[in-house]
Amino acid sequence: MRGEKRKIDVKTLIRDEKGAALVMVLILLLISGLITGPMLSYMGTGLSSGEVYEMRTDELYAADAGVEDAIWKIQQGYVALCPGDPTYDYTMSDVNGKSVDVTITSFDGSGNLTLTYRVVSTSSGDGIGTEIEAYIFGVNPYGDYEGLLGQVLTSQYEISIKGEVNPPDGEHGPEEFYDDPWPTAEELAAWYLKDVAGVEPYDSDTLDIDGDDMEIGPFVSFRDDGLEITNSQTTDPPPTLTLTGTVYITGDTLIKPNKEMTLDLNGHTIFVASNTTGTPALWIGGGKLSILGPGIIMAVGDIYFEPNIPVGMTEPIFIMSVEGETLLQPGGDFYGSIAGSVEVELQPGSSVSYPVDSDWYDSLNFLIGVKMLIFHIASWQVTPLSPE
Repeated sequence: MRGEKRKIDVKTLIRDEKGAALVMVLILLLISGLITGPMLSYMGTGLSSGEVYEMRTDELYAADAGVEDAIWKIQQGYVALCPGDPTYDYTMSDVNGKSVDVTITSFDGSGNLTLTYRVVSTSSGDGIGTEIEAYIFGVNPYGDYEGLLGQVLTSQYEISIKGEVNPPDGEHGPEEFYDDPWPTAEELAAWYLKDVAGVEPYDSDTLDIDGDDMEIGPFVSFRDDGLEITNSQTTDPPPTLTLTGTVYITGDTLIKPNKEMTLDLNGHTIFVASNTTGTPALWIGGGKLSILGPGIIMAVGDIYFEPNIPVGMTEPIFIMSVEGETLLQPGGDFYGSIAGSVEVELQPGSSVSYPVDSDWYDSLNFLIGVKMLIFHIASWQVTPLSPE
C-alpha cells in the first residue's frame, strides 16, 4: 500500500506542473517585448551617431590635409604673395570624398619674406563641414658664415705658418682668434646630409677607380670604419674621379691612391662627419694625387692636405676643419681659403694665395646667405560647422 501511494503522489506532482514551461515562455516574450523597442531605438540612434562621427572624422582628416598641403606649398615657394595681395586661395577636390577650400594669408603684408602665415582649411560635403584655422611660422635653422671665407687663413686659435702666404696681411690676410659665429658639426652635417637624402649608401670600405675615369655624387658612406678612395692601376693619362654632387662620409676617410689619379671637385663638396683628432679624419694626398677646384673639402676632425696642385691653379678651394686642425702641405701653389686651427708647412717655392675675385665662393655649397625657412604649426583650432 505504501508503494502504491507513493506512485499516486508522483503522478499527481507531474500533473500539477503541466503548463509551467508555457508560463516561462510567456514571461520571456513579455520581457522581450518590453526591451526590444527601446533597444532597437538605441541601436538606431547609435548607428546614426556613428555615421555622423565617421562623416566628421572624414571632414577633419580632409581639412587637416588642406593645412598640410598649404605648409608644403609655402615650404616649396609655390605661394607668391605680395603686400598688395597678401592672400592666396585654392580648392582641393575629392579629399576623403570632400571638397577642401584653403586660404593662406601672410602677416604684415610682407609676402614670402614673412615668417608667419594664417591658414584656414575648410572641408565640406553633405551639407556640413569642418574648419581648421592654423598659424604657421618659419625659422631659419642655419646661420650665415660668409666671414669664414673672407681671409686666406681663418682660425679661432693660433695659426702656424712656414712659407709664403699671400697676402701676408691686409684685407684678406690671416685672421687669428676669429670671434664671429662658428658653425657646429651638427649644423653642417644636417646641411650636407640633405644633399644625399634617398641615395643608396656605398657599402664597401674601398672605392677603387681602377684606372678608369669615374663620376660620383651625390654619394654617401655611413660606414663607421671609414672609406678609402684609391686608384690601383697605372694609365696614361692618369684617371680622374669627378664629383657630380656632395660626397658625405661618416667615418675616417683616406684619399691616398697607390697609382696616380686626379680628384676634380668640380664645384662640389667632400664632407667627412668623423671628429677624429690626433690622426686625420680626412687625409688627402700621398704624392700620387692631384686635385682640381673649385670646391669644398671639409671634416669635423683633423685634415691632412698634401696633394699635388697643377701649376697655375686658378679655381679656388675652401678647406675647413670644424673642430680639429688642418695641416696644409700642398705640392704646389694653393689657391683658396682655409678655416679652422691651421698649420701651414709649405715646400720651398710654393705659396698660399687668396682669390682675387671677391665673390669667388658664391657658387660653393656652403652656409652663405641661406634663407631656408622650415615651417611649423604654432596653433591649430578645429571648428565643426553647422548643417546648411
